[in-house]
Amino acid sequence: MALTMMDKKAVNEDRTEWPAEIKAEFERENKQNNGCVGSQLLSENEKVRIWIIRLKPGERIGFHRHVLNYFWTSVNGGRGRQHLMDGTTVEYTYYPGETRHETYGSGQFKVHDLTNLGDKDMIFNTIEFLDSANKPLSIPDSVRLKAA
Repeated sequence: MALTMMDKKAVNEDRTEWPAEIKAEFERENKQNNGCVGSQLLSENEKVRIWIIRLKPGERIGFHRHVLNYFWTSVNGGRGRQHLMDGTTVEYTYYPGETRHETYGSGQFKVHDLTNLGDKDMIFNTIEFLDSANKPLSIPDSVRLKAA
């Protein structure tokens, strides 16, 4: 059975107002959608994009927008905080190998960020499916893995 984030229980959920710099970044993403759903794009073909997120303790990946069907896998587990587009701040614990699948219909999307709250690197792989209901967002060449 494919689990989604709807199946995952937050360790902590908060609806207090976000700090000004987080609100401002969220508004910037709304004006210029960020399709970089990982730190680095490892591989891409006509069917998929394969991303990695590697966050050191305390490090954060900023707001990004999911429009394509995808799944992520937590490589080594950890604990993270997300600011979600509904104004909620949530914290989750991830276990090694945990995988979640997300699907979006035409016009649907999710915007969030991720901060590593743990004391070791937190690593995720994200696989996006380019044949989804929405057109892929453009991404800059700077996030693509350079060939050796």
